[in-house]
This record gives sequence, structure tokens and C-alpha cells, in this order.
Amino acid sequence: MAETGKKKGLALHWQILIGIGLGIVAGIMLCKIWPYEEWSKYIKWAGDIFLRGLRMIVIPLVFTSIALGVAGMGNSAALGRIAGKTLLYYIVTTVIAATIGLTLVNLVKPGVGASLNLAEKVASVGSGNVSFIDQIVSIVPSNIFESMAKGDLLPVIFFAVIFGFFMNKVDAKHTATLSNLFTAIYEVIMKITFFIIRLAPFGVFAIVTNVVGKQAGNPQALLSMAGSLGVFVLVVWGGLLIQGGIVLPLLVRTLGRQNPWRHISKMSTALLTAFSTCSSGAALPINIRDSQEKCGISNKIASFVLPLGSTINMNGTALYECVTAIFIAQAYGIDLSLAQQVMIVFTALLAAIGTAGIPMAGMVMLTIVLTAVGLPLEGIGLVLAVEQLCDMPRTCINTYGDSCGAVIIAHSEGEELTI
Repeated sequence: MAETGKKKGLALHWQILIGIGLGIVAGIMLCKIWPYEEWSKYIKWAGDIFLRGLRMIVIPLVFTSIALGVAGMGNSAALGRIAGKTLLYYIVTTVIAATIGLTLVNLVKPGVGASLNLAEKVASVGSGNVSFIDQIVSIVPSNIFESMAKGDLLPVIFFAVIFGFFMNKVDAKHTATLSNLFTAIYEVIMKITFFIIRLAPFGVFAIVTNVVGKQAGNPQALLSMAGSLGVFVLVVWGGLLIQGGIVLPLLVRTLGRQNPWRHISKMSTALLTAFSTCSSGAALPINIRDSQEKCGISNKIASFVLPLGSTINMNGTALYECVTAIFIAQAYGIDLSLAQQVMIVFTALLAAIGTAGIPMAGMVMLTIVLTAVGLPLEGIGLVLAVEQLCDMPRTCINTYGDSCGAVIIAHSEGEELTI
């Protein structure tokens, strides 16, 4: 009997969801049998390999895709137009997210009456005293290979834009050679990406098992979440739901002229990867692939907007920083004026751009925001117990915001999308 069709397996996003669910159960059950320190090392390695595999391909993927995207724009006018739209979208949506966070935390006031005994000791999270000018200067790499080795995306993006622009300024035969070379490298990197993505359910399972097990082995941290920290987490999640469930879909509908729910469905694998790994960079290869293959966004748009967004567009993080700053002020009994709260929004916006690529970037951003309005840095210890719970959804919103931006900008450039 002839085969009528190839049997279709379970979609990857469902596999990842199953991995998350099994990871939660495994993390709780294992802690009931063995101490976390004894079993975690036998599971954590799988998640580490998955994350390292994704990070391995980020730098070559970002460099080749942006260089090709910029070269494909053909002229400086197109580059300037798309770059201007991208930056405007990122600034506006980040300010909206931060404002939502400020509004909710001022209405709910989760920090009022919060116990300062919940504060954990804060390890070194890096200096927040680097000036904004120095941060801007550091975007221009003194050694591009050093920046690549360190994984500093902003200098790599800057060099890729310059390289792609001047690819069109040399002889046509050299332009064709470079374009063919970069296209070949990009195709190889995407093949590697597809291979790594197949391991996502197993990597996500290991990551979630480890994270849940770590919290399940610390009953005090879990109990503390039921009080003021629990309300704080609900405020953060509520703000992120408004941004990701109302604001961004509304922008996709009105500015992108697309069905936002179909868009979310098509991008579900990238969003779940961001959620489970807490890394926009880890989700970037999947975001680029699905934006092109499932949404019909051109390579020149996806390869420029998405890598830039994963570095400087932090809707969810800016919202979290604003909520956290006001929560700390409330816990310490410090009244912040309207001007100071506006300064928090402005500083969170600048910090989202300036601290990209720095280890523990969220904590570094928070030190900058707290310093700007004179709040005690020790207050960071108040929220460390629930940092992971807030990191997962805010990273998901960061990635979703990038994807929405690509849709909107592609539509504005007259592209026919397949959402």
C-alpha cells in the first residue's frame, strides 16, 4: 500500500511546553528525594550545553545577517529610513512599558509595609557609575575581534552596519564576492541553528528542572514570595501582560495591519525559548528564522531589526526596572516626586541601550536607575529571591517586542507578509 503522506510529529513549541511542564514536576520531586546540590549537577549540564550552543552562533549570525541586510538595502537613504523607524519604535514602546510599570506600582503599592528582613546579600553586579557618554563611545570597537570574543553585541552590530554599508562602495566584482561569501556563511549558521533548535525540549527541561529545584530547596524563599514579594511579582507580571497582551498586539494590528494572535502563534517557539532560557540572545536565531520563514519578513528587515532589538530593545526589562525602583522606595519609606519618577523612566530607557552585552545586565541597569534617583543599592537584595520569576516573562516580552517591530517596519516598507 502506497504511503499517502508523511506522519507529522508534535510541533516544536508543544515539545518545549512539555519540557517546561516536566521540568517543573521533576524539580519539585527531585528535591523531595535528594538535596538540590547532589542532583543538580547531573541535569544542569544539558541546559548549559543547549545555551552555549545557541550563544555559539549568535555572533557569526548577527554579523553576517546585519552585513547582508545593510548591503541589501542598496543605498544610504534606505538604511537611514529603516534605522530611524526601528529606533523610534524601540524608544516609544520602551517608554510605554516603563509608564505602565510606574502606574501599576503606584496604584498597588506592593512595597508599603514590606519587611526589610527579606533582603538578601547582594554580590557584586558591576558598577553603575559608567557615564552615558562612555557607554556611547564603547559602541565603537577598538578591536572588533575582542568584542566578538567577549560577546559584546553593540560593537559587533556597529561594525557590521559599517561593513555592510561599504560593501556597496567597492568594485562590483568584490561586492558580489563578499555577498556570496557572507550568504554562504549565513546559510551554514542557519543549518547549525536548526540542529541546535531540535535539542530545545531537552535543554529547556534541564534548565527549568534546575531553576525550580533551586527554589523548591529553599522553603524560606518560597514563603517570602507569598507576602509583599508575591504582590510585587504580580505587579510585574500584570504590567508585562498589559504590554504583551494589549499594547504590542494593538500596534501589530494598527501599524502592521496583521492579525496579532496569528503572529504570536507563528513566533511561539522563539517566545517559549526566551521565556525558558531568560535570554533574548538565545532566542535570536529562532526569532530570525521564524520571522522570515513563517511571517514572510525579508532578510534585510529581519537581519537588521531583530539583532539590534535583542541588544537595545528591552520593553519588559524597562518595565521591571521601574516597578522595582518604586517598590524599593516604598519599602524604605521614601517618597519620590513626579520628576524623580520621570527620571526613572528616562534612565531605564538609556540604561537599556547602554548596558546591553554586560554580564548580569538587568542588575547593572537597576544600579544605574537606583543611583539616578538616590535610592539605596542595598534594596536590590529585596527582590533577588524572585529575580528568576520576573526574568522569564520580561525576557519573553523583550523578544516579542522585537518581533512586533520587525512586522511593523516590514509592513511600512511595503512588504507582503504571510501572517
